[in-house]
Amino acid sequence: MLCTRLTNARFLTMDPDHPVAHDLGIWRGRIVGLDEAVTSLPAREVTDLQGATVLPGFVDAHVHLAWTGFKQNTPSIAGCTRVDDVLARVEEAVTRRGSPGTWVSIAGYDQRALGRHLTAAELDEVSHGHKLYVMHDSGHGCVVNSAVLDLLPAGVPHENGFLAEGAMGAARALRLPYAQEELAEAIGRAARTCLAEGVTACAEAGVGGSLLGHSPVELGAYQLARDKGLPLRVQLMVAADTLHPVAAHERDGIPRALDLGLRTGFGDDRLSVGALKIFTDGGMMARTAALTAPYEGLDHAGQLQDDPDVLAGTIVDGHLAGWQLAVHAIGDRAADVALDALERAQRLRPRPDARHRIEHAGLIRPDQLPRFARLGVTAVVQPNFLRYFGDDYAAIMGEERAPWLYRGRAFLDHGVPLVGSSDRPVTDGSPLRAVQFMVERTSASGRTIGPGEGITVDEALHAYTVAGARACHWEDDLGSLTPGKRADLVVLGDDPRRVDTARIGDIEVVQTYVDGHATGRPAA
Repeated sequence: MLCTRLTNARFLTMDPDHPVAHDLGIWRGRIVGLDEAVTSLPAREVTDLQGATVLPGFVDAHVHLAWTGFKQNTPSIAGCTRVDDVLARVEEAVTRRGSPGTWVSIAGYDQRALGRHLTAAELDEVSHGHKLYVMHDSGHGCVVNSAVLDLLPAGVPHENGFLAEGAMGAARALRLPYAQEELAEAIGRAARTCLAEGVTACAEAGVGGSLLGHSPVELGAYQLARDKGLPLRVQLMVAADTLHPVAAHERDGIPRALDLGLRTGFGDDRLSVGALKIFTDGGMMARTAALTAPYEGLDHAGQLQDDPDVLAGTIVDGHLAGWQLAVHAIGDRAADVALDALERAQRLRPRPDARHRIEHAGLIRPDQLPRFARLGVTAVVQPNFLRYFGDDYAAIMGEERAPWLYRGRAFLDHGVPLVGSSDRPVTDGSPLRAVQFMVERTSASGRTIGPGEGITVDEALHAYTVAGARACHWEDDLGSLTPGKRADLVVLGDDPRRVDTARIGDIEVVQTYVDGHATGRPAA
């Protein structure tokens, strides 16, 4: 007997052997058959989906759950365009806190809205004895007041209180760690937001590190969240700065590792260890992505996170230790560093199915595309970056480079696996709005950016289902509605392949299923 049969729906299975179905049977959390294979079987529950469209649950291959959950409960200055308004909001947040000396976090900071960065001196005027930490929306910088600057180790660089990349990590270290209980609560909040947008599985893009980590025992917080009923599947990328030298046997060839040799693949179908996350550069929002030529109108070309040889050494050591690698590289210079190191690593120890990834791949030159393909590297892109920030990114890249931003068609034409993701909470996490951008390449203002990089709706859906699952080594269980796989589904109010492209992002997410169980109707 089936546990559940879902009927009267248009199942877009993403499986070429049975692309469309009207009935789907579930037993013990797995899909056991489609259409006539299940319509005559008895079922404990039969659910009429009233003609809805059903897809495999979306896989978001690059998110930050804890950061998302914390940001949802953090005072924000988003939307402010005047420094005076920002300072008023900061002061309001400060007055709600307890005795002087405590930390006050502020979210929603983006210097582009103000035309310049805030300064420590300005924050001092409204801090009233508190330590202020104003987080840049990109996650690659912050502004702090003098009370924090005074606590930083000597030599930490800053620009009137703005700290970028590693310097930001030094400020974060002063206030860490968060308690596992509050981390688990933040993770749960973010997970529910993901489900409301049709995401049933995701890859957390960096635990335990200095840039975005929240605790040296952060993995334990995810285990606690799982114990509390974490409602979706999570794979954890481990920050590379958690590796340390180990005295493994010389035949193992492992120079650096986590304790006990923990690496990609450990865990179960709900919570597992994924790729090793390695940062090579910063971000375009903060103007720290590493380019081979300067930003348009600026006198610099961003920055690498470290000396290129040091970065390459980390990439090679991670590969030798058996990890799948997720290399953050937004600018084309950073991509050169990543590709060079990955090529060296594969020469030293060939691993044809390593499935190494470049996270973001924000600006990829034409000559770099064949290297992606030759090395078997997956491009994990964030289409909503251009939907919301595309006007700015195109302006700072200039006419020649703008068409190279967050490519789609060029990757596919070169045989490079293309995976969609959000980088939530840096911007909107909706897969459907990202799918819409991948097809039409139009920013929120209506500007077309790299129209030659547009792909089809089917290809965009593939990037958020089949390709996302494979990038996370989940292809045996997720990514398509194929008998034998997990019954993770998203029920939609319309068919993305049939509506006008401009309407895809507005399609209602009616319901999500994880392991065949409805997760509750998303909040309106």
